[in-house]
Formats: sequence, structure tokens, C-alpha cells
Amino acid sequence: MFEPGLETMDRGALDELQSARLREMVARVYQRVPPMRERLEDASIRPSDIQGISDLHKLPFTRKTDLRDNYPFGLFAVDTKELARIHASSGTTGKPTVVGYTRADLDLFAAMCARALAASGAGPGMILHNAYGYGLFTGGLGFHAGGERLGMVVVPASAGMTERQVMLMRDFHAQVLACTPSYALTIAAEFARQGMSPEEAPIQYAILGAEPWTETMRAEIDSSLGAKSVNVYGLSEIIGPGVSYECVEARSGSHINEDHFLAEVVDRDTGEQLPIGEEGVLVITTLTKEALPLIRYWTGDITSLDRSRCSCGRSSARMSMVKGRTDDMLIVRGINVYPSQVEAAFGGVDGLTPYYRLLVDRTGILDELEVEVELSEDVFRRVAAEFLSDEIVEADHLLRRVRDMTQRAIRENVGVSAKVTLLEPGRLPRSEGGKAQRVVDRRQLL
Repeated sequence: MFEPGLETMDRGALDELQSARLREMVARVYQRVPPMRERLEDASIRPSDIQGISDLHKLPFTRKTDLRDNYPFGLFAVDTKELARIHASSGTTGKPTVVGYTRADLDLFAAMCARALAASGAGPGMILHNAYGYGLFTGGLGFHAGGERLGMVVVPASAGMTERQVMLMRDFHAQVLACTPSYALTIAAEFARQGMSPEEAPIQYAILGAEPWTETMRAEIDSSLGAKSVNVYGLSEIIGPGVSYECVEARSGSHINEDHFLAEVVDRDTGEQLPIGEEGVLVITTLTKEALPLIRYWTGDITSLDRSRCSCGRSSARMSMVKGRTDDMLIVRGINVYPSQVEAAFGGVDGLTPYYRLLVDRTGILDELEVEVELSEDVFRRVAAEFLSDEIVEADHLLRRVRDMTQRAIRENVGVSAKVTLLEPGRLPRSEGGKAQRVVDRRQLL
């Protein structure tokens, strides 16, 4: 552990710390952030009304639209002269969301990423190959600072140029890889292309995040890299990566840094707080952030919380793997569908890989879902060999069996019928460091 005293804090002491920090943060926001002061006054809330975490539900939500409506610095609690860094989202749908960091915020950011790295199996002196993107995206610089704080040797590889990245990992004997899950698969494929088996690959641990992924994908990454992969969660509006992280011992939910981030799960429709264990929208309140303190930020991520003590010794609540985002959810014939649900459904079907894409279209008034998924190398070679030897019936039987099993798994586990198209290995686009494109919704073009 990077900070064992804080990571194993007694729940009662943690509740007291959170309550004290919540009171201070709300008072600070009320004094220094005029738009939020107006929001609180509209809800007839004064800082004195918030005495502890039991009063959290009284506070209004903050959403991404609030950041965009107050672009660029309207929700900051400090003057820009007090900032040390500015990050921003990609802004693909208009103005980006802008986040600022004081020097204390950057110190916090580094510590949170150091905690995540230590939990993943990393330690001082180990070589961290950091393939998260550098720039306005928070991932690259966050893990860079976290690795240095932990005492690691950081290789700032950033994203792209996969062949060169694998060469550097081999030559430098990098033990820890940080990147998106989809890019980890791309890296593993490049190791194989260069003739290196998983047993020969240097990577021991992979800390992966920035997009939803599944246990099926984890198993593929572990086996193809010869490493143990763990999940890390974050979002730039809160701080970046390091809001929560899995431990390598259990790999069963991501430990939330509750001394700095107060997490709750609420009903996506009503906003009511849900009991521990129920699935809903993750809402986070920053407790110690200086430049951009946020009250009950609606992340849009679908997850659940677990407060049972972990085998690793950490006492913090854990969040499950993010199922998807409310704005990534597809509605197909009245059924809510998340891409990760579909992947998890066909994950138990032999002969498939985690490379897939969902195509949604509309025929007349009916929605149609098509799932493109690549065959494994073994199954593809068997099919090709049977076609070449004129065993067309056997090849067709094998393909039909895999396709039928996949369709049935999706129908039974997701609740929607889908056309399944089996593709040869390598057919779908590969990630070059960013998030994988999982969905093509053609209905939006009609």
C-alpha cells in the first residue's frame, strides 16, 4: 500500500473525516462559486444545514452541462492565477469541459495514482510503460506523476506507434503497463506478431481504465500478455484516474479513495439514493479538491457499491466494474442495452474474441441490432482448413453452431434478439491508445 494508514482507516473514523471535509467544502463552494451559491439558495440550503454525510442527500446534483454552461472557469473556486494546470475533455460535442488544478490538487492527483499503481502490484524501482495519452487528457500525466511519486521509472510512451512501444517494452524490460483495455489487447497482439509468447513478455501487471471492460476481456488480456490486469477508474471532472482502483490480490471491485471522494449510487430516474449493492448512477462529491470542488457530480456511470472489507486489508468501499454510461445506453425495441452487457453475454461462447462492434439500424418502425464479433484464430483456422479440403458442410456446421450459441446468449442475458455476424481475426479496427469504438448507431443518420 502507498498510504496504509489512510487506506485501512476504520469506518467510523472515515465517516467523521468525510463529514468534516464535506462541511468545509460546502462552505467554501458557497463563498467562492457564485453559480453554485445560487443553486444552493434556490434549494433553500445554507452551509450550516450540512452537518455531515447524512445530509448529503439534501444537496443538489451537479452535471456536465453545468460545466459547459459556465465555460471555461465559471465553477472554479480559485482565481486562474492560483492554478498550476488546466485539463479539458475532447469537446467532440461542442465546448469541452474544463478542469483546473492548484499545486495542492496536483499533489493529490499524484498520490491517488500512486495508490492505484501500488494496489496493482507496482513498486519503487519498477519500470512503468505509460501508454495513456498525454496532453489535455488526464490519463498520461496523472499516471506519470503517480509513478514518479511511487518511486517508479516512468517511460512516457503515450499512445500510438504500437510496434515501437512493444520494442521499448522488450528492450527496457518494463514490468508495468498503463493504458486502456482495448489498447492492451492491441499491444498483446503486437507481442505475438513479433514472436514473443506471453511467458516471454516482460509485463507483469497492467493497470487499465478509461473505458468499460469485462471479465472476458480481462481473461484475454491476462492470458495474452502473461500479466495480471486490474481496473482503474476516474474522470477528469473529479480529478482524473485514481478516483478508485482494483487491488491485485482480490480484483473484485475498485477501492474508492473515500477520504477524498464521497461516493453514492442513485436511481437514474428519480435521483434517490439507493441501498448498498443496488445498481444505479454513480454520484461523486469531491472533499479536498481546491480549484474545482464539485457537489454531487452526476457521472452517468452505472455501477454498484460494496462496503464489505476486502481481503487485501483496505477498508474503503468498492465499486463494481462500470457497466456503461447512461449516455452510452442504447434502447433497442424498448430494451436498455449496454455494449459491455453484450460482450459479457457472448464471453462464455467458445471460439470468439473480445473484438466486437454493435450496429444499430431501423427497418421501418423496428430497431435492428447486429453484433459483429471476430472468431478466434483456432476456430478460423479450422474453418479455413475445412473449406480448403471441401469439407464445406462441416465448416458451415461449426460456424452455425457458434453463431446460434452467440445469438442465444445475447437473447437470454440481454433480453434482445440480435443478428450475429462472425468475422475473421483482425477484421475490426484496433485501438491505437484511445477508447475503442464499440457502437455504430445508424438510426441517428435517418
